[in-house]
Amino acid sequence: MKKSKKLITLLFVLTVIIAAFTGCKASSEKETAKEAKPTGAESTSAGTARALKEIKESGKIKIGVFSDKKPFGYVDESGKYQGYDVYFGNRIAKDLGVEVEYVAVEAASRVEYLVTAKVDIILANFTVTKERAEQVDFALPYMKVALGVVSPEDALITEAEQLNGKTLIVSKGTTAETYFTENYPDVKLLKFDQYSEAYNALLDGRGEALSTDNTEVLAWAIENKGYLVGVESLGSLDTIAPAVQKGNTELLNWINEEIVSLADEKFFHENYEETLAPTYGDAADPDSLVVEGGVIE
Repeated sequence: MKKSKKLITLLFVLTVIIAAFTGCKASSEKETAKEAKPTGAESTSAGTARALKEIKESGKIKIGVFSDKKPFGYVDESGKYQGYDVYFGNRIAKDLGVEVEYVAVEAASRVEYLVTAKVDIILANFTVTKERAEQVDFALPYMKVALGVVSPEDALITEAEQLNGKTLIVSKGTTAETYFTENYPDVKLLKFDQYSEAYNALLDGRGEALSTDNTEVLAWAIENKGYLVGVESLGSLDTIAPAVQKGNTELLNWINEEIVSLADEKFFHENYEETLAPTYGDAADPDSLVVEGGVIE
């Protein structure tokens, strides 16, 4: 009888141990599977950029542009992409012999879209900076800009110092955000993901002024009565250039060769006349904005 009880007890203990071991193993397998399965955060890890040959074989190139930054990249009433960057993107696709697929990006997502290979090229009014050049490869420039500040005409901001203690509206991931953060710590920055949101905030009076590229604020002020660009040039003269994923040398070289060759036909001046002149009129000189052949004069 005692032996039977001992046997039953032993069997019970063994059963508990086996169950515990099985449970731990299953839990471990679940954790392993969970770690192996891509999460939202992991899905933004680096992806492999398509080589030039792959793009041509696919018959399509993906280009990241703005969808709300008129007249550089925007979607018109018919749902079609338009603007200075888009005009260039169309030519790139034509000369590559492929179709173009435009992908809407925000200022803060431009680097990430290249790093994760969501697009092949960024043509979203992308200002060349040292910090960005550490993460992506920039091609030759096709435009030059500085920062500008637009504000209500009846409370015009004419110097950056006037913004100390006041609210300045900027878009996240822009050179305006970086410049004012580093040089004017007393300026309160109200940040938005999209340019349309930023301009709506200015219209609603949620800030005293808005800053971004002077080319863009000038275009916006022309189309919105009651607002003026009181600060036309702030900071250093910067350049706008296409960008590709770091190390995608073949595609980068092709873009550079394209920009150089297009100088023979004054392509970017033609682009200006088609996309920017209708907005700027006599308010801007194309030679002060356009860069031909990647050469800044």
